[in-house]
Amino acid sequence: MAVLKPFRCVRPAPGQAEKTAALPYDVFNEREARIETAANPLSFLNIDRPETQFPEGTDPCGEEVYQMAKELFEEMIRQGIYVEDGEEAYYIYELTMGGRSQTGVVGCAAVDDYLSGVIKKHENTREEKEQDRIRHVDALNAQTGPIFLAYRASEAVSRAVERYKSGEALCDFTAADGVRHRVWKVSGEERIRNLEKLFAAIPAAYIADGHHRAASAVKVCLKRREEHPGYTGEEPFNYFLSVLFPHDQLRILPYNRVVTDWNGLTEEELLEKIRENFLAEKVGKKGESPFQPERKGEFGMLMGEDWYRLEPKPEVLQAVAGDPVRSLDVSVLQEYLLGPVLFIGDPRISKRIDFVGGIRGVRALEERVGTDMALAFSLYATSVEELFAVADAGLLMPPKSTWFEPKLRSGLFIHRLE
Repeated sequence: MAVLKPFRCVRPAPGQAEKTAALPYDVFNEREARIETAANPLSFLNIDRPETQFPEGTDPCGEEVYQMAKELFEEMIRQGIYVEDGEEAYYIYELTMGGRSQTGVVGCAAVDDYLSGVIKKHENTREEKEQDRIRHVDALNAQTGPIFLAYRASEAVSRAVERYKSGEALCDFTAADGVRHRVWKVSGEERIRNLEKLFAAIPAAYIADGHHRAASAVKVCLKRREEHPGYTGEEPFNYFLSVLFPHDQLRILPYNRVVTDWNGLTEEELLEKIRENFLAEKVGKKGESPFQPERKGEFGMLMGEDWYRLEPKPEVLQAVAGDPVRSLDVSVLQEYLLGPVLFIGDPRISKRIDFVGGIRGVRALEERVGTDMALAFSLYATSVEELFAVADAGLLMPPKSTWFEPKLRSGLFIHRLE
C-alpha cells in the first residue's frame, strides 16, 4: 500500500515559475550549467548547481558551495520570488510535449515504503552522487527535485485527477524546449483524504527517474532519525518529494551508446566477430539515412560512413528468453557485442563508452562518430512493462537503460524537512 502525504509546499510566487523552473541538475555538464545560470540568475539551477557561482576549478563538493545554495535559496524567499503555502496540499502537475500529455500527483512518499520495497527501484546508485545530494539537502533543509515515480494506471485515480485539474492553474508556461507545464493545487480536507485513500490502494510505485535523489533522501532521513531518537515517523524528513504518474501516460526514449574504438580490429574482422551472434546488413550512409530501430530486438550500428541493421540470432534470443534483465535490448548488446567483441566490461566505469539520450536523436550519434567516437549503436526504447518486470523481480537494469521525456522541472515544488 503506497503512502502519499500532502505537504506545505514552497513554490514560485505568481508569475515566477517560468523564470525559476529548471531542468534536473544532472542533465547538465559543468560547462552547460555555467552557461544556463549565467543567462538566467533566477533559474533554480543556480541553487541546484551552486558551484556555478564560483570560479571554474572550484571543488563542487566544498562546504562553501553547499552554503551558497542555502544562501541563494533563502534570498529568493526573502525577495518574494518563492512563497510557502500556509496549508498542506497536493498538486497536480501536467507536462505536454509534442501534443502528448502526462499528468502526475505531487506529494510526499514515505521513506519506509522505499525501505520495505513498496517503492521499487531498478538501478544501482553511485556513492559520490548520493553524497552530493545528501549534503545539498542537508544544507537547504529541503528537497528541491521531485522523484519521478510511476504506478500501474488506476481508473479511480485518473478520474479524480481530471476533476481536480478543473479551474485556474497556479502556473501555466511553455519552457524553452517546447514543453508546457501546468500546476493546480488540491486542498480541502475532503479532496486530500480522497487522494490519500486512492493511493493507499496502489500496491506499488516504481522509481522511473531520480534513483540518486531517492537514495539520498532516504539516507538523510535515517541520519535524522539517529539524531532524533524520539521521532514519531510523522516528521517531514520521513517523506520525500515525489510526482506519481500512471504508467500508460509515460514515454521512454532509447539510451544510445557510442564507443571510442574498434578494439584494434579491422572493419572486416569487427563485422566477422559481430556476425557470430548477430545478423548484420548495411542499410544506409552517414548523413543520408541514419537507422533508428522500430521494434524490440533490432539495433542500428554506425561504423565509419555506413549504417548497419543488427538483429540477434535465434540462439541468442533463446538463451535470454524469460530473464527480465538479460532479455533487455541493452543487456543483449552488452552481453553479446560490447563485452565479447569490443572488450567493454563494466559500462559504468569504462572510459571507452559513452551514452547519448534518445531526445538528441540518431543525428547526435553521427556527430560523435568521426570526431571523438569510432562506433555508435542506436537502440529501441525499453518499455515501462520491462521496467516493472525487472523491479518486481527485485533485479536491476544495466546502467543507462531508460531515458524519460519530458523531464520534470526542479524548483516548482520544494519540500522542507522541518
